[in-house]
Amino acid sequence: MRRFVFLLLCIASLTGCEQVLIPTDGDATPVENFEQLWHTVNEKYSFFGFKQVDWDSVYAVYRPQVKNDMNVVELFDVMADMLFTLRDGHVNLRSQFDVSRNFDWYLNAPPNFNYDIVERNYLRDDYRITGPFLNTAIDSVGYVYYGSFSSSVSEFHIDFIVNRFQNAKGLIFDVRNNGGGSLSNVRRIMSRFVKEKTLYAYWIYKSGPGRNEFSEPIPQYIEPEGDYRYEKPVVILTNRQCFSATNDFVLAMSALPNVTIVGDTTGGGGGLPYHGELPNGWTYRFSVTSTLTPEGENVEFGIPPDVRVDIRAADAQRGRDTMLDRAIDLLQ
Repeated sequence: MRRFVFLLLCIASLTGCEQVLIPTDGDATPVENFEQLWHTVNEKYSFFGFKQVDWDSVYAVYRPQVKNDMNVVELFDVMADMLFTLRDGHVNLRSQFDVSRNFDWYLNAPPNFNYDIVERNYLRDDYRITGPFLNTAIDSVGYVYYGSFSSSVSEFHIDFIVNRFQNAKGLIFDVRNNGGGSLSNVRRIMSRFVKEKTLYAYWIYKSGPGRNEFSEPIPQYIEPEGDYRYEKPVVILTNRQCFSATNDFVLAMSALPNVTIVGDTTGGGGGLPYHGELPNGWTYRFSVTSTLTPEGENVEFGIPPDVRVDIRAADAQRGRDTMLDRAIDLLQ
């Protein structure tokens, strides 16, 4: 009976129910939690200048909305809205009941990937699963799909791929919808595609609390490793959901003369995230570095393809992947 009465009270007042269901986190006030988050981002975030974000103006908008008598859901929503202005997929606020995020970097773009089409009409039932790599031969061209850089790549995995397609006309490496993961997997894969130590990027770090205090650019190299090398033409397939470590992979591969990037601009995510915790126990992350091309261009908003291709609706209706077909044609 008591449980029934409680449910009725929740239905009568959703806000009241949220206050009952979600306990107050920690002893710090809403204002103190807001101030700590704003000031930490102010001192460490790496893209204010590049994105032309006036963080003081953001404070002026959202600080008056924070009251010490507000509940935790209301506080979370204000702080999440504040972070949303950074337009950064590496920015999140995590509580027990929600995770803030900004996915506009890909939600406002065409999907340009349909796994069902790839599986049913290209992979079919005649493909290998080599660790994280789905791989097959299509019209004398090698095809590899890698869905996440969080999936570990061993020396054996990448050596098997390189050896399997040595006699193919070329290799398609499909990283569409790959949201990133470990940079160690990027380097392991890349080590089989470079013949010599190759500069592919510069990293710069926040070096002080001032918004324009950065380290000197630190060069990033890929070096050849192992006994096997792939030197034939390579096509990388990309869409807007190629993010974070995948962005680094595309940047590194684009530095090689035998590689062509086909598809849409990647989703970006060129900053390594910093993680922290607020007094109320909520955690957060945001970017504290920037990645630059060897020419000094910031890749936070993505890497444009060499050949721009979108999946045409008419092709998709008949089970064809416009981007994959174009890649095959380029390698024939």
